Amino acid sequence: MSITHPAVNTPAPRPERATANDRAVAVEYAGVRVDFGAFTAIPDLNLSIEEGEFFTFLGPSGCGKTTALRVVAGFVNPAAGSVRISGVDVTRLPSDARGVGMVFQNYALFPSMNVRQNIEYGLRVQRVGRTERDARVEKVARRVDLSPEQLDRSLTDLSGGQQQRVAIARAMVMQPTILLLDEPLSNLDAKLRVQLRGELKALQHDFGITTVYVTHDQDEALTMSDRIAVFNRGRVEQVGTPTEVYSDPQTEFVCTFVGESSQHDDSVLARLGLPSAASYVRLERTSISPTADSSVALTGLVTEVAYHGIHVRYAVQVGEVNIKVLTAPSSERLKVGAETTVHIDPADVLQFNSEGQRMMSGDAAAGAR
Repeated sequence: MSITHPAVNTPAPRPERATANDRAVAVEYAGVRVDFGAFTAIPDLNLSIEEGEFFTFLGPSGCGKTTALRVVAGFVNPAAGSVRISGVDVTRLPSDARGVGMVFQNYALFPSMNVRQNIEYGLRVQRVGRTERDARVEKVARRVDLSPEQLDRSLTDLSGGQQQRVAIARAMVMQPTILLLDEPLSNLDAKLRVQLRGELKALQHDFGITTVYVTHDQDEALTMSDRIAVFNRGRVEQVGTPTEVYSDPQTEFVCTFVGESSQHDDSVLARLGLPSAASYVRLERTSISPTADSSVALTGLVTEVAYHGIHVRYAVQVGEVNIKVLTAPSSERLKVGAETTVHIDPADVLQFNSEGQRMMSGDAAAGAR
């Protein structure tokens, strides 16, 4: 869909305040199906996002995460199901009546307008008076670290990071109930992306606004989110905190998409006393030195050494398996061709059945019998 102007929104009803132990639901998808012609992009989405959360839709290109975001924004109409914002069914409401603000991947700023005019665009459409308009623009500009002098500059005078701040300010000046962010850092260089991650999270905490963030970048998702929904082929594979999604993946897809692991074959599994299954170990859970009494030693040859500053990454060939290991830097670095021993605790092995679902310890024990 081609967007020629930013979403201009009237405030949606605010949710009742929840207790500390029971936060209100800010966004709810109930049985949402999205079709594009004969293609079903999202077959059946059921998901709740709590008030004040920084909630991330994470997944590869084409997985349905941006489509799910646009359903909330009102840019995509579901073929079935409903969407509620603060308990109000907004499924058939126009986008400008939903109380949401959206920041697009390409910013969608007006090149013919200066910074101030871009930020105040929605307020002008709503015929907000000049005095209030100026006050709101200047307040939100301060919050996103845009100086008074920059408000009167052309967009061409700004860096990519500053233009991103303008896009965020334009969304926030409308005082939305929900802030939607569609891969807002993807056009920036790596160092600036890392800087703006922290700034975005701090702004979200400062404003206290429910934020839904779309990204394919697992580092962004893990460092910024309160909770993450991992999308795959239009379905949510897992919802959880960053720690839960990374350390306790419930499907093989989540395990392989989030983080990096070594996959082990039956010969390694037999030495670990584990049944045959799709099996993975996180790189940091494999060590050159013993880490637990229950760890199993496997001897192999170093085939790769990569120095990353804060850690050294090795690849060790054990039989037919290339086991990856992360270690702290040391003055005595192993060399390619050297023989070494890697240590794996069987309890750290993540196993999945033929349907890609996580096998718990009881399942593994049954398989071993």
